[in-house]
Order: sequence, then structure tokens, then C-alpha cells
Amino acid sequence: MIYRNRTEAGKHLAAMLKSYADRDDVLVLALPRGGVPVAFEVAKALRAPLDVFLVRKLGLPGQEELAMGAIATGGVRVLNDDVVDYLEISDDVIDAIAAIELEELERRERVYRGDRPEPDVHGKTVILIDDGLATGSTMRAAATALRQLKPARIVVAVPVSAPQTCDEYRMGVDEIICGATPERFYGVGRWYRDFSQTTDEEVSELLERSRSQQTEDQLAHSH
Repeated sequence: MIYRNRTEAGKHLAAMLKSYADRDDVLVLALPRGGVPVAFEVAKALRAPLDVFLVRKLGLPGQEELAMGAIATGGVRVLNDDVVDYLEISDDVIDAIAAIELEELERRERVYRGDRPEPDVHGKTVILIDDGLATGSTMRAAATALRQLKPARIVVAVPVSAPQTCDEYRMGVDEIICGATPERFYGVGRWYRDFSQTTDEEVSELLERSRSQQTEDQLAHSH
């Protein structure tokens, strides 16, 4: 299964999430930026609110790809104690890197959300969406951070995933739904004909469109 683009992938994924449609406890959260066009289609099909959940990895100085933790929406910080202890990373170093990443996280929050408050996930069923999972480290960080905000249930949903990553135990979530888990994975982008970068403008526009849709649906229901 090769998706034409993230929109088509989102429609395919939405069909697999039908059981979550029309429920007032469901919230769809996208990992920006690539997860947003996918999540937009899911939220539309489920008639559920859409928002973003931002995660920034805390990379080691000089070895940024090695994550010693992450920070996320809602001021949550998660540390990988094994890495921190093994490499004897001091609190000062962690705080300094977290401060830099927090600035970028807050910048993105402002760009995407403006002055609207962060989504209230407490007691909700949260469907966490990205455009695909390779190692799953960002999604795992997102799920761990989200868990601290006390949702009732976390569902991870992606159009495509490496087979070994599509596992709720490894992700630490209640359910995981993967549209496809090709044996020969080779990376998320291989399963999209168009895998071009999603821009900040597109993210903001889709969130805006989703909110208008939500308002229309609510008005339609109240009559």
C-alpha cells in the first residue's frame, strides 16, 4: 500500500478508527508537522476536535540524535534515566538543553495555536497521530509525556509503521493502530508518493479549518 499523500493516508486511517466517531470524550492530537494533514482527515471523519501535541527531543550536546529525554506540550519533561545515569549528565546540562528546546516548542505553540489554551486531555480518549513510525522514539516520548496529563486512554494511530514498532507494549499506550506494517520498511517516506515537508502555514491552516468544522457540527447538532 503506497499512499498518494498524507491526505489519502489520513482517510485510510480514519476508516480504521470508525469506532471512535461521534464521541464527546475523543480528542485527536497530531505530532507536527507531518502528522497534522493525516490527523485532519481523521478528526473530520470522527467529528472530533483536533489539536497539536508538540514534542522536542532533548539531544546530547555533540550527539543530538541520542535522546536523553523529551519535553512536550503542557510543560511536561520526560528523562531517559538510563542514558542520563550512564553518561553522568548533570542537571545543569539537562536544564540548559531543555531551556533551548522549550523556546522552540513555545515558538511552535504560538505559531500553531496562537493564544488558544492547550487542549485539556484529562479523562479523555486521546488519539495520537503521526504520518508514520520508524523507530517510534518521538511517539514514545509523546505518549509518556501525554500520560502525565492523565487522559483516560491513549490510542496511537499511524498510516504506516515498521513492523516491530507497531506494538502498544513498546509504546506504552492502550492501543496502537497501524494502517500498514510492511516487512521491508526502509523508512516512512517510501510509502508515500508525495512526502514533501508540511509547512507551519499548512499546519495553522488545517487547525483553523478543523476548528470551523467543529463549530459547524456543534451548531448543526444543537438544532
